[in-house]
Amino acid sequence: MKKIFVSVVLAAAVLGTAMAQPRPAAPIAPKDYQFTTVKELPITPVKNQYRSGTCWCFSTLSFLESEIIKARNIKDPAQYPDFSEMFVVRKAYYDKAIKYVRLDGFLNFAAGSDFGDVLEVAKTYGLMYQQDYSGLQYGYDLPVQAELDAVLKGYVSAVVKNPNKKLTNVWPKGVDGILDAYMGVIPEDKIVKPENLGINLDDYIGFTSYTHHPWYTAFAMEVPDNWRCTPSWNVPLDEFMAIIDNAVNNGYTVAWGGDVSETGFTRNGLAILLDEENKATSGSDQERWVGKADEKPAEKPSAKEIEVTQELRQQYYDEKTSTDDHGMHLYGIAKDQNGVKYYMIKNSWGVTGAYDGLWYMSENFVKGKTLNILVNKKAVPKDILKKIGVK
Repeated sequence: MKKIFVSVVLAAAVLGTAMAQPRPAAPIAPKDYQFTTVKELPITPVKNQYRSGTCWCFSTLSFLESEIIKARNIKDPAQYPDFSEMFVVRKAYYDKAIKYVRLDGFLNFAAGSDFGDVLEVAKTYGLMYQQDYSGLQYGYDLPVQAELDAVLKGYVSAVVKNPNKKLTNVWPKGVDGILDAYMGVIPEDKIVKPENLGINLDDYIGFTSYTHHPWYTAFAMEVPDNWRCTPSWNVPLDEFMAIIDNAVNNGYTVAWGGDVSETGFTRNGLAILLDEENKATSGSDQERWVGKADEKPAEKPSAKEIEVTQELRQQYYDEKTSTDDHGMHLYGIAKDQNGVKYYMIKNSWGVTGAYDGLWYMSENFVKGKTLNILVNKKAVPKDILKKIGVK
């Protein structure tokens, strides 16, 4: 998920296998925030998307890894699954190239995407473990994809121009050739088929909460990165929040997508919806959303937050102060020393900040700045499932 800002992401080491044990809540937060864990679910180690717009893949695969941990009742962190993000990214690039040409270029051909892309790739092609496919064949240890993005966009743009007035049937091989060069040939014998994952990919459904569509209907979020037109069910805000709480309290994590360009979304692990208007506008998949390292956003214990209503949430979306910036993985609930509720979030900016790549996001921030979520339908309250007609 992206905005139109230049991205120069800070490097950070990838958390090793030895650190796979779910992390307890940190006792002291920046500027004297103190958190107590209410509910925390197992997650796999924090990774680093580095210089790539692939948070959608990192967050959704992390979510699916937690789903597998739950489904298989895996107790030993050394046995946690570790899927290859770049396998999914590569397959998505190819599918997007095909659709881009079919639509004569009227599609957002960029690195961003959403939850549905990961599910579609997993259903169609399967998944692959990280140890079998890094997707990094261009001289870096972490994803650095600006050149790849530019080359692919240039290639498919040339095809769209259709200089011969009739397309050949070989241009898709050029897409594969570019992807082979940059990401490596896929070892087909290492693909994990959907039926062998231990979960049912059809169990996952998206939710959102906006008044410009009727309640209890599904619609494709109108954001550029939703190029597959993945639908989300539209429910009132109180029910939207109830889904998140019911999920966590019953052992299910949540894939989260939303806006992180608020001043209160800091670089050191806090996300609060400050009652002020001040957007970060400089650079990186971390910097472009939270500012440079020497910037000092407000961090006061239980700082005054905006109280979010359904109307305000819609206003944010309509005026485009809530946009599809980033995808992360929600895995727990905590409270600060004043009893304010927070959600525990796994990010994909590497082991960084006060909590080594984890964030505490206030309930008000989630209410106001979440665009959509992905959950296991078993995590949804039964009365809400009945309203949308899902069994």
